[in-house]
Amino acid sequence: MREASTELLVELDAASNVTDLLLEQHAANPAHALYRRKGPNGWVDVTAGKFLQDVSALAKGLIAGGIEPGDKVAVMSPTSYEWTLVDFAIWFAGGVTVPIYETSSARQVEWIIQDAGVRRVFAGDRGLAALVTGVLAGSDVLRDRLVNVVRMDYDGDAPDLASLAAAGTGVTDAELERHRSQAGLDDVASLVYTSGTTGNPKGCEITHGNFALVAKNIVAFLPELLLQDQARTLMFLPLAHVLARAVQVVCLTAGATLGHTPGAAQLLEDLGSFRPTFLLVVPRIFEKVRATAAHKAALAGKARLFKAASEAAIEYSREEDRRNRGQGDGPGLLCRTRHALFDRLLYPRLRQALGGQVGYTVSGASPLSLEDAHFFRGAGIPVLEGYGLTETTAPCTANTPARTRVGSVGIPVPGTTIRVAGDGEILVKGIGVFKGYHNNRAANAEAFVDGFFRTGDLGELDAQGFLTVTGRKKDLLVTAGGKNVAPGPLEEKLRAHQLVGHAVVVGDGKPFVSALVTLDPEGVDNWRSERGLPALAAQDAVSDPEVLAAVQEAVDHANLLVSKAESIRSFSLLDVQFTVESGHLTPSLKLKRSAVVRDYAGEIAKLYS
Repeated sequence: MREASTELLVELDAASNVTDLLLEQHAANPAHALYRRKGPNGWVDVTAGKFLQDVSALAKGLIAGGIEPGDKVAVMSPTSYEWTLVDFAIWFAGGVTVPIYETSSARQVEWIIQDAGVRRVFAGDRGLAALVTGVLAGSDVLRDRLVNVVRMDYDGDAPDLASLAAAGTGVTDAELERHRSQAGLDDVASLVYTSGTTGNPKGCEITHGNFALVAKNIVAFLPELLLQDQARTLMFLPLAHVLARAVQVVCLTAGATLGHTPGAAQLLEDLGSFRPTFLLVVPRIFEKVRATAAHKAALAGKARLFKAASEAAIEYSREEDRRNRGQGDGPGLLCRTRHALFDRLLYPRLRQALGGQVGYTVSGASPLSLEDAHFFRGAGIPVLEGYGLTETTAPCTANTPARTRVGSVGIPVPGTTIRVAGDGEILVKGIGVFKGYHNNRAANAEAFVDGFFRTGDLGELDAQGFLTVTGRKKDLLVTAGGKNVAPGPLEEKLRAHQLVGHAVVVGDGKPFVSALVTLDPEGVDNWRSERGLPALAAQDAVSDPEVLAAVQEAVDHANLLVSKAESIRSFSLLDVQFTVESGHLTPSLKLKRSAVVRDYAGEIAKLYS
């Protein structure tokens, strides 16, 4: 058993709460731009003074509508400035925010509203409002409960944010302050429901202390990102995800200006106009940016040049990493010369794709491939990979600019202890660990051991305290021959191929390891156009001999990572896409393995017939 800890850097008054972080920013400089909203004529600053004014007005509207301290208020909306505004208004009114993913099914919405005891729902648009209203009308349990639905898109045909604020004009500042100051650090600030890959989602009780202490200490832990002059970032992850919420509170605490974009589809366009200085990214975005750059180079007849530039970036980063580990002197003269050449010719174009001013990126939510991490760092876009779960208020470990080991998820954040148990399970104790699961005593009894939260993930700690995540306990496959296989590394390597959308390694209880593979439609189109081949319909691509041969090469390449007994012996190409809507990805784009195995049991059976 091995442990690593980082001392707490900042403490807080037990009677304080998340709302004090906004008051601190307002007191320091009410004219500072905490947020930027995208309008028809570009980005517009929202000062601390304006934000506090709008938050207070909405909070008074909630109080006038009967919200009492501790009441649950749900938010179901894409990522937006309004999401943030409503979140803080709920806290100022003394309420508890209950995020609901905008992709949730009616059944999931009904479960969360019922389990949390929600009193009011903020819906992002007409369609989401209709979904919630339909759920309320169709449920015997919820039909008689007083649940009001408020639109967040300023529609005069329904209760909206403007009408809510207007309803609160009679609430005094003293009454608002009574509500705002009611909660302390140990009180619940948000009920964040897990993605529910098995059974109903579980509500994680995230406290004011979890959010506020994590924010204060992350700012002190990563000043190079958060305290630089004019620090700013663009949020595109769903704010229903705890990582996005935690980072949002971190930005507020640091005074870093935050913008919002509703999803990955608009991200690259908005990056060019917002020009962030740091960026929170999930691995799939890194993969897409790199694949797009490679395709553009191929169309311009520069595929070999891009390949050479990629190899130079990866070699340079690997040599830097070896030096950081005390295993070498860093990049040699030839390596530095090649890197410097491409840093003039090609790498600036890659950096421009992220807005041109990104000094650091933070990768989370799922594992990032070693190759991508080295590629982007070598190209001048350092990647700080971190690790966390909903139950740890997201980040419990992270790499820092001064202490980075590519392939690891970093060291414990301040106020956190990481322990790796005898069976390899990662255990966490610290400021981010949640209070417990809402209304779920059985789950709480299983979740903790010796005061540590049991993550269900497997990992290794080195002598310097860097954690490497090696897999998920429940995902380990045991073949009929008794061989333990961690599917993650094989899946990551396969997913890095241009043609591959997702890969799911299977073989539990089977004589050998196999894989289900989906194709990336854009990747297939690009791959064929680069070779002068005609486009293929999706249903034809899965049986195309050239595509099959290319995927087999990708499988062979991935198999180099493992022993023969762990290698993929067969695969099946699926004529589908794994998406959030299909129920096979979480909103943070993590694969729901159990859902894939359940829904494609027939295809898996064919692999062994």
